[in-house]
Amino acid sequence: MVFWVFGYGSLVWNPGFDYDEKMIGYIKNYRRVFDLACIDHRGTPEHPARTCTLEYSEGAICWGAVYCVRGGEERERLTMAYLEKRECEYDGKTTVDFFKDGEIEEPTLSGVIVFTSTPDKESNKYYLGPAPLEDMARQIATAFGPCGNNRDYVFLLEKAMFDIGHEDDMVIELANEVRKVLGLTGLQGLKENNSNRLTGPSLKPKSPMSPHKLLHLPEAISADT
Repeated sequence: MVFWVFGYGSLVWNPGFDYDEKMIGYIKNYRRVFDLACIDHRGTPEHPARTCTLEYSEGAICWGAVYCVRGGEERERLTMAYLEKRECEYDGKTTVDFFKDGEIEEPTLSGVIVFTSTPDKESNKYYLGPAPLEDMARQIATAFGPCGNNRDYVFLLEKAMFDIGHEDDMVIELANEVRKVLGLTGLQGLKENNSNRLTGPSLKPKSPMSPHKLLHLPEAISADT
């Protein structure tokens, strides 16, 4: 038995489960957005946090990390049970093709699991939808829950993407807007020495994308606390 799961939010820096292999890479035709509520980790029902999800977008790519769990059905079951509890705001799962860093045409892995959330406020009570950058920043700057502050989630994601060499411009823009709200400069609260905006390579495939299609669910977006 082999179990693969793709992380693009907190799973990038804090998987929280034992795994046998980790690879950095990307999935195609999805982009990272902050459109989902979190009411039990970094927010509350009265003041929900905004957490990272994936929105289907033709031609986009999303960098992250994929984790492998081997060892039989029981170990896979325990890992899935942990993830389902952690990703409790997300109402489904789907599978995607995963491309290892440096590969473009043929996927390294197929059938990789990502947790999904229906982007519909009627059927999914946790879906917040898009909002102006300033409004999202104000919400993120003030939300907190049992697992910590919403702002730390954004700052840690920014740092995690920098650490793997694939920054996300949207995450950087949102993090900087949150700093404006907080009156912070640099990465205060993360105990980082750098006080300026993180900089680093934003690597992308150097040739056109393959027409190979993801096994995506059109009605869903992927999500990760």
